[in-house]
Amino acid sequence: MPIADRMIKMVEGMEMVKKMFEEGARLRAEHGPENVFDFSLGNPDVPPPPEFDKVLKELVNSDTLSHGYTPNPGHYHARQAVADYLSDEHGVKLTADLILMTVGAAGALNATIGALVNPGEEILTPSPYFIGYNHYAFVAAATLKTAPTDSNFHLDPEKIEAAITEKTRVMLINSPNNPTGAIYSAAELAELGAVLERASHKFGRRIYLVSDEPYRKIIYDGSVPSVFQAYPHSIVVSSYSKELSLAGERIGYLAVHPDADDAGLVTGAAIVINTMLCVNAPSMMQLAIARLQGVAVDVSIYKRRRDMLCRGLADAGYEFNIPQGAFYLFPKSPIPDDVQFLSILKDELILAAPGVGFGAPGYFRLSYAVPDATIAGSFEGFKRARQNASA
Repeated sequence: MPIADRMIKMVEGMEMVKKMFEEGARLRAEHGPENVFDFSLGNPDVPPPPEFDKVLKELVNSDTLSHGYTPNPGHYHARQAVADYLSDEHGVKLTADLILMTVGAAGALNATIGALVNPGEEILTPSPYFIGYNHYAFVAAATLKTAPTDSNFHLDPEKIEAAITEKTRVMLINSPNNPTGAIYSAAELAELGAVLERASHKFGRRIYLVSDEPYRKIIYDGSVPSVFQAYPHSIVVSSYSKELSLAGERIGYLAVHPDADDAGLVTGAAIVINTMLCVNAPSMMQLAIARLQGVAVDVSIYKRRRDMLCRGLADAGYEFNIPQGAFYLFPKSPIPDDVQFLSILKDELILAAPGVGFGAPGYFRLSYAVPDATIAGSFEGFKRARQNASA
């Protein structure tokens, strides 16, 4: 075999994703794009806020704009702008030296995990979970383990504690959650922090809490509590892909709690890993987001779509929890085999993502980062698919 043995399964997995893209394109070409209802991808489609266009034009027309390399951690004033904003948001005093600008949240996660986890050690995450976590664990030659959530997709501290071993190095959470839309409460996070503190003492080694928060601004009910208030040995990673609709621009960051064990060393190690993998984050986007802290897309658009999709699927008889944030609905499949049910949906020209890929067989994910017409036009197909699955 001409490629590394450990790459074989990863290539096969990527081929499956490629086929999903190709199948959507084939169906649109065959039936017309207006007749295909594609909920399979979480690609934000709400326009960036007008402030972004204004800032970008000013940067492009500036006489001082440089396209050269940035310092490895990122532009100082961009890191300080992020630190100042996060200090207010999380109630913890952050400084620029605890911020690393990255190539999206994916870059931040790769840098964080690479800094903390030795080959063969474990990353623990609640299930269902974002499928990309498998990839980040793979890059670090680590093992991804899961702990089941409760019936509402919220944290189950007893199951988390039971899943922690002497090899657990990182607890990785995602709130608001992809694929469920759940937001973990302050009480849940505090209990999680207590679990991690006990486990760290039990095994004689610090377990870090990493919170993946690219959907932090895409919320509909309440707010997103801070992990920094729940557990000092924590790291927040995020991006501007969703809150500013800049997914293709690949800009994100990681922030280390100032009271975390070896906070400076952790940040330094993440900088080294990031430099090895990506060199540095896109310079112009760093300059832009430094001036856009606290700015976000019009979330009411996603809320309208959430409500529309929930009404339509409830009328069709589907079971689901109403998402508190992000832009995904995670209904229960009418039959145990979610992959088989997705085939039935495809007969109705509806495309979705199987729950088994998120560690939750028997469910399926729908992204409502799609036009209103796609949602409204799909309801009859959803009804027929459910009836056909039960026949």
